[in-house]
Amino acid sequence: MNSNNQVALVTGAGTGIGRAVALALLKDGYRVVLAGRRIELLNEIAAQAGLDRALPVSTDVSQPVSVDALFAAIKNTFGRLDVLFNNAGVNSPRALFEDLSFDQWQNVVNINLTGSFLCAQGAFRLMKEQSPQGGRIINNGSISAHAPRPNSAPYTSTKHAITGLTKAISLDGRKYNIACGQIDIGNALTELSARMATGVPQANGEIAIEPMMDASEVADTVVHMAALPLSTNVQFMTIMATKMPFVGRG
Repeated sequence: MNSNNQVALVTGAGTGIGRAVALALLKDGYRVVLAGRRIELLNEIAAQAGLDRALPVSTDVSQPVSVDALFAAIKNTFGRLDVLFNNAGVNSPRALFEDLSFDQWQNVVNINLTGSFLCAQGAFRLMKEQSPQGGRIINNGSISAHAPRPNSAPYTSTKHAITGLTKAISLDGRKYNIACGQIDIGNALTELSARMATGVPQANGEIAIEPMMDASEVADTVVHMAALPLSTNVQFMTIMATKMPFVGRG
């Protein structure tokens, strides 16, 4: 698919994987909507790309009013949306399961799950009504959509739920030419994951340093998924540091 003049939305675009994906999409010729809470970080990316190709929008994905304003800006500026990378997410502070507070649980659910639903729904509605009809939604699932880390109940639960959301959107989007897939990422080096290089708890109680991969490899993979014709879909993709403790017994 020719990416020229295609419009992509990246949530959580200010840092980490979101930033890497936004820059890769811009490099590939997309016009990119940059959504995130910290507008100064989004403006930095937009300054690199030029305001004619990047649209920074301060957004709290957990709030319906904020998400509605985001999609109104997309429609008013570009008139359509071809790709959503549904990426915004947070983790809870590391705590024993029995010590997690309700507020810690709810914050992760609000952003990781409800935020993904709200953004997918906004994209779905726009893709349904635009001409030509259709588009692609790519949800960021994480390795935690398959297996938990110790003391990660809120994050793991929401990422398992993202898999269900992906399947539901994929099914419901067929009649509107909307494709939906999921990328599950393991140990991409970002600000949030840097601690893994110094040691993180393992299932057996030990602390171990884990292999990492560059976030640019994830970005290139998302660009590949986005560029496929809508007649083809990567339903689930796992990309991970080759030697991370995931496959097998640790």
